Amino acid sequence: MPKSKLNVKLLDLTDNALALIYASCRQCYSAEFGGDIFEKIKEDRKKQAAFIAKIVSSGHESPLEHVKFTFAVEGVSRALTHQLVRHRMASYSQQSQRYVKENDFDYIIPPSIESDPSALEEFGRTMSAIQGSYTRILEMLAKKGVSGEAANQDARFVLPQAAETKIIVTMNCRELLHFFKYRCCARAQWEIRNLAQKMLSVCQENLPEIFSAAGAKCVYLGFCPEGERFTCGRFPVKEANKKT
Repeated sequence: MPKSKLNVKLLDLTDNALALIYASCRQCYSAEFGGDIFEKIKEDRKKQAAFIAKIVSSGHESPLEHVKFTFAVEGVSRALTHQLVRHRMASYSQQSQRYVKENDFDYIIPPSIESDPSALEEFGRTMSAIQGSYTRILEMLAKKGVSGEAANQDARFVLPQAAETKIIVTMNCRELLHFFKYRCCARAQWEIRNLAQKMLSVCQENLPEIFSAAGAKCVYLGFCPEGERFTCGRFPVKEANKKT
């Protein structure tokens, strides 16, 4: 039952992403055929970027939905994926605890527990105890003639939220910008914030024209919208949110 580490791998990015966004933007303001717009501009990345920046800054973000990123993610907890799938403008394919038996399951350790020897020892004991219970329940069910996915689907009820899982995630650029606004924020739960930061790094490396300035809401706004009580101090609090 080893501790797991976060791993994020880009599986796919829409081909000619910037040209596609450009053509989609232009089509809204042009009588010209989008296919011709796309072919003419395909090689001029600088012109594409300048036009897209102007249009997106005006609030016209729908063309960003034509380009998507697909990530493979491992070394995350079920607690994280319960949060992740609440971002509904996305597609997910997650490892099943019904079809995949959790023999010697890996798990995620929160930093606050890992940094406290006593808490870490208790946490490890708990994980071992749960693994033991899970295995014994499968053995008990097997004696009754219940095995395979039928047994797994019931034995999994004792598994913890700390159990490691794997998931494939697809989001379009517009949804990714929204995801980063909320999940890169200092107020986001630490594990999903770590995932968001890794995904953001991948997006910035592969499509900097769209994601170079992406991040938490304060990055866009130039101020913290969370108010004095919750601000991390990275940006000043908006005047309207200050106590009078």
